Parts: sequence; C-alpha cells; structure tokens
Amino acid sequence: MTKLWGGRFQKTPAQWVDEFNASISFDQKLVEEDIEGSLAHVAMLKETKILTEEEAGQIKKGLETLKQKALNGQLSFSVQYEDIHLNIEKLLIDEIGPVGGKLHTGRSRNDQVATDMHLYLRKQLQVIIEQIQSLQHALITRADENVETIIPGYTHLQRAQPISFAHHLLAYFWMLERDKERFQESLKRVNISPLGSAALAGTTFPIDRFYTAEKLGFDSIYPNSLDAVSDRDFIVEFLSNSSLLMVHLSRFCEELILWCSQEFQFIEMDDAYSTGSSIMPQKKNPDMAELIRGKSGRVFGNLVSLLTVLKGLPLAYNKDLQEDKEGMFDTVETIQGCLEIMTGMVKTFVVKKENMEKSVQQDFSNATELADYLAKKGLPFRKAHEVVGKLVYQCIERGIYLNDLSFEDYKLAHHLFDKDVYEVINPYTAVNKRNSEGGTGFSAVQKQLQLAKSKVTN
Repeated sequence: MTKLWGGRFQKTPAQWVDEFNASISFDQKLVEEDIEGSLAHVAMLKETKILTEEEAGQIKKGLETLKQKALNGQLSFSVQYEDIHLNIEKLLIDEIGPVGGKLHTGRSRNDQVATDMHLYLRKQLQVIIEQIQSLQHALITRADENVETIIPGYTHLQRAQPISFAHHLLAYFWMLERDKERFQESLKRVNISPLGSAALAGTTFPIDRFYTAEKLGFDSIYPNSLDAVSDRDFIVEFLSNSSLLMVHLSRFCEELILWCSQEFQFIEMDDAYSTGSSIMPQKKNPDMAELIRGKSGRVFGNLVSLLTVLKGLPLAYNKDLQEDKEGMFDTVETIQGCLEIMTGMVKTFVVKKENMEKSVQQDFSNATELADYLAKKGLPFRKAHEVVGKLVYQCIERGIYLNDLSFEDYKLAHHLFDKDVYEVINPYTAVNKRNSEGGTGFSAVQKQLQLAKSKVTN
C-alpha cells in the first residue's frame, strides 16, 4: 500500500514500525476539527482562485460527507495512513477521486495539526469554564444555607478559631474564580490561527491566512510561520492551569474526606458518591473524593511530560511533538469528569450542623476572643496573649474549657475581666463580630456572598 508521502522512498516500513510511528489511535479525536479546518482551507483556495469553483465544490461536498459519517461513527481509520490528516485525505480521495489530492495545496500537516489542536482546545475550554461555574453555583447555594453554621477553623490542622461554614466553602469559590479567570485569559492564546504557515516557511501559493482565520473564528494569526507550527505554549498553559485547578479540587476533597470521617462527623457524603467494602459491612467510603484527589497526579504528570518533550526541541516541527496530544486529551477528560463529580458531591452532602457547633464548644478556638477582649480594655496584646495562654494551660490541667472557668478564675487571672466575658467567648458571638472586610462575621459573609453571585452568570 503506497504512502501518500512515499514518492522518494524505495522501501515501505515494517508493520510494527508503522504502528510505532502512527498516532491515529488517539488523534482520531480531532476528526471534527480536522474536517472543519479543511473546509475553511478549501473555501480559501476557491476564494483565491488557487482551485476552480468546480474543484473546490467537489472537495467541499466530499468533506461534508465525511463529516456526517464521522458524526454517525461510520468512518474507519488505518494505521497505514499514520494520523487523522492522512486518513481523512485518503478517505476523501476514495470518496471523490483524485481531485481530493488538491485539498492539501498550500498547507502542511504541521500547520494542519496545530490548527486542529487550537480548535479542539478552544471548544473544550469553553466546556471547562462552564463546568467551573456550575461548581461555583453549587458552592454559593450551600454557603447561602450555612451562613450561621459554625465550624472550627484550622491552622496546622489544629483548631484555631470558630468560623462560618459558608466562609469556609466560599474560600473554594474564590480559588475556582481564579482558575476560571486563568482559563478565560488563556483563550486569547488558544484562539490564534497557525493555518497557512505550511511546513515551516509559508508557501508560494497566494493564500489568504486572514480569510481562513476569520472562517474558523480565530481572533488573529501567528505572525511567524516557524513559531506557528512549533508553538505548544497554549497546551502547556492549559496543562498548567489544569494542574492548579486539580490542586484546589484535591485540597477540597481532602477536607471532605476528613469531614465525613468518624473523627469529624461534620458531613455525610451522598450514597451516589460513596462505595462500600467487600469485607466490612459498615463501611461507607468517600471513593469519588479520593479518586479526584488521586487524579491530580496524572494531570501534574501530563504537564511535566510535555515540558520535558519541548525543552530541547530545535525549530520547527519535530516528530517528538506527536507526544503533545495524549496528555492534553487525558487532562481534558480528567478535569471535566472531576468537575462534574465535584459539583454533584457539593450539591448532595448532608451538613451535620449540630456536630459542627458542638465541636466549637469543646475546644479552645475562642481563646483569641479573650486576648482581644483584654486588648480592647487597654492591656497590650502581647500581655493579653500571655494571660489567656496561662488560662488555657489551667483548663488543660483540669480537663475543662474556657467557658467552664468560674468568674473568680477569670478575676484571679486579670482584674480587667468582667462578667460579660462569657458572652465574648460564645462561639456564635465570636464569629458574628468578625466583620472586617473579607472576615467570617455573618454580615461580612453575606456581603461576600453577594460579590460571589455577581461573578457567575445564570
């Protein structure tokens, strides 16, 4: 079977070499984008009179037939033709005859594959941005329900200060907002057309790159043909942004896993996002959250893999760049799946408010309130910190908490304590008073919620 590029070769590769060289097993995902790019290219060839109207019409009709077959799952691809581009060209020639061979006039597989990936990633980014926004909506809904639900806030995984559960959830909203902005910002580097750069040096045919760019909905074209066919920055940026998104999802999953444990009992995960044990009948495992946490590793790996491929490549195209696609496809599928499952988990987990509020009654997370109380009465904060630290130590020695101390205990610790001290150390009061901008006070959280709602569209 003759290769479409085989004119100067006297031997054909062995079957196993063909298989090693081919990318059709994975780049067939680009079939729609490849045909879309070819339709724009043939329209330009007609517009510039490089092809006759009749030739362009035949090719257009053949491509549209292939597109419909692709949508119906009726196209078969062969390793013999290596990649999606040569497979489509061969199928086109089979469909309409030798005139199909004129489609490749004025372009190369180098600019063709780059165009396909720009089109593919543009489409997928729009899906991902919408999915992030759906997760943000879910977080807003749950935060709205839990403004006055109190939960321990942690530093070093040690109880620090009581906070609004809504405040905690909204911290992830803002992480996702930055993720969304990064993907949105990256679109302007994705939405550039390399088509017409040919192999590396442009072409002698009088093509119109601006025509194809407009036809394909690109904002601009690459001004340098070498850069156009060798640039994979837009994929690296996507993988980098995806890695940071997965960091945020993984951190959230870690907390969900902790919160639904017997030790915390702050939430219960919905059955749809949990599994059981084959040996322990009582188990309800947060497997979906664990999988998302684990899948962060494969996304990070895809980023490192592509950076490693690119770091030593001379200009322009090299076959190494065939390794750019699988990691991109895998990352798209991974983060889209993770976002969908994460949204479902957030929408459905049960908040155990009583357990959360009970927990802040049985710790020392209200100690800072006491120090602030004394500082507001004129005691230097560092001295106030020392006084309260000694009270905490007394409580630990006696196996009690700050709200269990008698008023006499407080008076012995410092004369500035008054009977209002018990109201001050009430966790609800402690949270409600923290209304500095961006704080956990209920009024501040309501204000934050309004801002969050303004960041997402319906």
